[in-house]
This record gives sequence, C-alpha cells and structure tokens, in this order.
Amino acid sequence: MSVEPPVTLQQLPADLDKNRLPKHVAVIMDGNGRWAKNQGKPRIVGHQKGADTLKDLLRCCKDWGIPALTAYAFSTENWGRPRTEVQFLMTLFERVLRRELQEMKQENVKIRFVGNLLDLPDSLRQEIDRSMADTQDNQGIQFTVATNYGGRHEIIQACRAIASKVEHGYLKTAQIDEELFEQHLYTQGIPHPDLLIRTSGEMRISNFLLWQMAYAEIYVTPTLWPDFNRVEFHKALATYQQRERRFGKVQS
Repeated sequence: MSVEPPVTLQQLPADLDKNRLPKHVAVIMDGNGRWAKNQGKPRIVGHQKGADTLKDLLRCCKDWGIPALTAYAFSTENWGRPRTEVQFLMTLFERVLRRELQEMKQENVKIRFVGNLLDLPDSLRQEIDRSMADTQDNQGIQFTVATNYGGRHEIIQACRAIASKVEHGYLKTAQIDEELFEQHLYTQGIPHPDLLIRTSGEMRISNFLLWQMAYAEIYVTPTLWPDFNRVEFHKALATYQQRERRFGKVQS
C-alpha cells in the first residue's frame, strides 16, 4: 500500500479562491507561554518557537499571494511582564532581525515597524532602522511589525499632532476628516487589515489596530501560536472566504 506524502501546502490549496483572498492579514500571536508550559519548558522557548512560526507564516503569505502581513509583536502593556522575559524578547527581536534580514531582502520583503519605537533599546532601534532602510524599495510582501504598540496611544498621539497643527494655524478644524486622521497614524500608507487572526482562543483584540480594524473579519482559534502552521492558516482563510463582507450595507 502506498503512503501519501506529507502535506506541505507550498502552493495555495485548491479549495481557496485566489481572487477572494484577504489583501492584508493581521495576527495577534497569543499562547507562546502556555505552549512552553505544556511542553514543560521555560516561556522563552515558546517565544523562540513563535518567532519560527511567524517566519513561516510570512513565507506562506508570499507563496499564496497575500500581499501584506502585520504581526502584533509587543504591546505597550507587555512592559508589565517579568523583567527577564521583556529583556529576552528585546534580545530575540534584535537577533531575529539581524539573522533574517538578508534573506528577507532576497525574498523582496518590505519591512516596517510601527509603534512608539523611541522607548526601545538603542541596539534594537538600530537594527529596526537598518531593516527598514535596507528593504524600503522592495516591492514584494509588506511585513509590518507592531512593536511597543498600543491602539489607544496611537489614536491619542494622532489627536495631539492634529490639535497642534490647528493651534498653530496650519490646519482648520473643518479640514479634519478620516483621510487626514489616518495620515497621522503609525500605519499611515498601510491598507487596513481584511482579516484578523487571534490564536489561543482569547476573544478580544487587546488594543491592537483599533482604528484600522473597523471592518476586519475576526477569526479566533484555540490553537496556540507556536502550533499555528499552514494547515491552521488554511482553515482561517477558508472561514474568511465563507463570510459575506457588507461593510454596513445590505446585500442587493
């Protein structure tokens, strides 16, 4: 009896309509610590495995023709975690950037970091600046990493910037609309996500892209982030394609 080869899903699965794929997928990568605990390992091992999962998802988006991926890497609230874990995460971000940058350049990935980057360690900021500068002309997949990011903080800083322009006479209040507001967000120039995926079964968006998620489809899975592979991504996309996106309108 012949043995079927393992499913690698390098190509877009046949049951997915390539014309109805999301243009932009955002992910809340939850469950690294729980995954490590279930394995009887330190939390940092879960974060390391989670970084590998994100790398494969980025490549999967490229393989399947999804042009943009945004990952929630570190929130403004994550500073409240144990100091050793925060320090490890900062070191991990820096190490992964340094290790993967050349490959991402070769694969035509355009990297962008959004959030309050000024509070990050100097060495990490240097790697972030280098990665964005070295990939700014790439025309392939747009990879956005939300680091020290909080949706409420983003909205407040946008309001402050606009208010300052009004106060100094550069702008009139009547000129303020959605388009102008978006020009003052961290994500200025990045299309809104079509699909938000959250792992580990938590039913909340955790201060992530509050403005941008207005009409995103939300998919929640109990799968912990380190176990979120291409088979799980396939399930998320299949569910997305079953949804009817009306954007507040009635289907005619």
